[in-house]
Amino acid sequence: MQITFGTDGWRGIIAREFTFDNLSRVAQATMDYLKREGLAARGLVVGYDRRFLSRDFADRVAEIAAGNGIRVWLTDGPAPTPAISWAVHEMKAGAGVMITASHNPPAYNGFKVKESFGGSARPATTRVLEEMTAANTAAGRAIEERPLAAALADGTVTIFDPREGYCRQLARYVDLDLIRRAAIPLAVDPMHGAGAGIIPELVPGALEIHGDENPGFRGVPPEPTEEHLQELAELVRDGVCRVGLALDGDADRIGAVDENGEFFSSHRIFTVILRHLVERKGLTGGVVKTVSTTRMIDLLAQKYGLPLHETPIGFKHICELMLEHDILMGGEESGGLGVKGHIPERDGVLMGLLLLEAMAMSGKGLRRLLDETMDEIGVFHYQRLDLPIEDAPKAALITRLREERIDAIAGRPVAGTNFRDGFKFMFEDGSWLLIRPSGTEPVLRLYSEAGTPGTVRELLAAGREIAGV
Repeated sequence: MQITFGTDGWRGIIAREFTFDNLSRVAQATMDYLKREGLAARGLVVGYDRRFLSRDFADRVAEIAAGNGIRVWLTDGPAPTPAISWAVHEMKAGAGVMITASHNPPAYNGFKVKESFGGSARPATTRVLEEMTAANTAAGRAIEERPLAAALADGTVTIFDPREGYCRQLARYVDLDLIRRAAIPLAVDPMHGAGAGIIPELVPGALEIHGDENPGFRGVPPEPTEEHLQELAELVRDGVCRVGLALDGDADRIGAVDENGEFFSSHRIFTVILRHLVERKGLTGGVVKTVSTTRMIDLLAQKYGLPLHETPIGFKHICELMLEHDILMGGEESGGLGVKGHIPERDGVLMGLLLLEAMAMSGKGLRRLLDETMDEIGVFHYQRLDLPIEDAPKAALITRLREERIDAIAGRPVAGTNFRDGFKFMFEDGSWLLIRPSGTEPVLRLYSEAGTPGTVRELLAAGREIAGV
C-alpha cells in the first residue's frame, strides 16, 4: 500500500493499514533520510502514547534505527508528544519519532516525525519520506534491524524519562509558584492519554479523571471536544472545581471548561492566551492561524498591531512560519496551539498552564476573560460538524465545489472565498462557512462562525445541503 502523511504524520487502522510490516517500511525510509541528510550521527528520540501496541511499535522503530547504526533514546513509558519534541530539541537529536494517532478513534495508530528543531515534520520533509518509502518498496529494500535486547546491551538504545526535562521547561515558561498560590480549584481530564499525571504533578491539588491507561479510551475518541467532556463539565457545574482542562490522546491539544461549566473551545483558548501573552507577559511577534480558526484572532492581531498569517490546516504549516518569522503564537481549530520561546510545536499541557496563569494573574475566570475581549471586538459563536463520508462521494464533492460557482448560501450573498484548504465562503457581516474533507479520516467537516448561534446553525444546515450529507 502507498504510505501517505496527513496533517500530522502517517496514520491508519491497526492491523489493516498500520501493521508492523508497513511501519518497518516507513521507519527504514526515515533512517535512510536521516543518513542522507547527515542527521543520523545526532541520534533519534523515540516515544509512544497509550494506544494498543504503541510500545511494541516504538520498540520496532528503535530496532530499525539501531540496525542502521543510529543511536536511540527510547522513552521509559508513554509520554506526551510535546515532551518528545522537547527532548529532540534539548538533546540536539537528529529527529524524533512518536508513535501515536493523537485524537483519532481507538482503532487507529500513527507515526509522527519530529525534525531536529523539535517540531512537526514540514510538508517538504514528509513528501520526501513518502517518496523514499515508495522507492524502497519498489526496489525491495531490506529492513536493517538489530534486536532490541542486543541494542540495549551495547548502549545503542538508551531508555530515558522525557518528562523530567519537559517539566523543567514548563516551569521556566510559566509562573508555577503564582499558580499554586492562587489555588484555583482545578479538574483535569487527560482522556486516558499520555498526558496523565503531568498537570497534577505541577499543580498539586488538581483533581484528575480518566487518568488510568485504557487503550480503548472507553470507546470515545480522545479528542477534547464538547461532547466528550460532559463529565468534566459536571464537576464544574457541581462546584467541585472552578475550571476544567482536557488533553487529547498525546497531549498536544487542549480543551477546557469555564467557570460556568460550559465548554471553552480552542478558539476561546487561543484568544485568552494571546491577550495574556501580550498584555500581561509583554510579549510581541506575529500571529498564525489556520483557515478554520476564529476571526477573533484577526481582530486581536489588528488591535495589537501584530502581523497575521493564515495557513492550511495542520500545525506543520504553522511550524514552518514559526521557524521563518518572529511568531508570538500560532494555533488551529482542533486545539493545537504553540507559543514563542518554547518549541515550534503545539503543546496542550503548556496551554493549560498558561490559562491557569492568566486566571491567577487576573483573578478572573476564563469566561470573564473572554467576555472582556468580546466587549471590545464583538461576539462570536462557532460550531463544527463531523459527518461520515466515503471516499468516492468525498472525491466527487471536492470536484464539484472546485468547478461550481456558489453565489449565495442560506440566503446570504457570498462576499469572498478561500480555497486554501477546503472550501471557505465568507459573508459581508463577517460570518463564514468552511466545507472541508478530513485528511486523515473518512469524515467531512463543516465549520461556521457568526454573531449568533442561529446564524451558525443556518449556515451549517446549508453546508450539509450543499455537500449532500
